[in-house]
Amino acid sequence: MPKVYSTEELIKILADERQACLNGKRMTIAATASGNPLIDKFIKSDGVQKFTAYQDFKAAVHRYQRENQVSGIVWRHLTVKDHTLSYPQVHDQLIALLSDVEILKAAKAEVLSFWDEVTTGMDLYLSVNNEKEHRIIEVSDVDAIAQRTQWANLWKVENSDFLEIILQLGWGNPEEAAYKRGWPMSGSEYIHAVNPGKRPIC
Repeated sequence: MPKVYSTEELIKILADERQACLNGKRMTIAATASGNPLIDKFIKSDGVQKFTAYQDFKAAVHRYQRENQVSGIVWRHLTVKDHTLSYPQVHDQLIALLSDVEILKAAKAEVLSFWDEVTTGMDLYLSVNNEKEHRIIEVSDVDAIAQRTQWANLWKVENSDFLEIILQLGWGNPEEAAYKRGWPMSGSEYIHAVNPGKRPIC
C-alpha cells in the first residue's frame, strides 16, 4: 500500500515546490497573463509561468488531500500578556477537509474566551470596506458577530510599544473565507484590538 503523506510533509513539499517555481526551475510554458496577445506582450510572461506552475501544483496537492483525507490543520501557539493558547488553524497553502472545519468549530469557544481575556480594556475595531477601513465597536458587537459565525482564528502584531490582536470570525470554507473569495457561502469578519488611543495597523 502506498505511503500517505502527512500534513507536515505536504507543507514541506509545497514550500520546496514554491521555491523551485520562484527560481524558474518549474514553469507552465503555455500560461499567459490575460489570454489577450496584445496585452500579454507588455507583461513579463516568466512571472506568470512561475505563478501558474505553482498554482497547478498546489491544486494537485489539494486533490491529494481530499482523496487521502489528509488534514490541512496545523496547531498554533499564541502568547499574549502571559496567557498562551494552543488552537487549530488551516495552513495557508492547504485546504480544510469537512472534518477540519468541525475541529475549528469545536475550538471556537476556547479561542473567544482567550480573546475576551487578553483584550479586556483594549479598543476594538471592525474592518469594513474590504478591510481598507476600521470602525470602532463594542464588546457586545463582537459577541453578536460571533453568534452568527462558525469558527475563529487569531493573530497578533507586537513590538516594544504596540500590540494589535486580530480576531477572524469566519464561516464556510476557511480557504475561501479570506478576501471574500467564496462570498456569501464563505466569509470572514475581522476585529482588531489595540491599546486605548491607538489605531490598527493591519
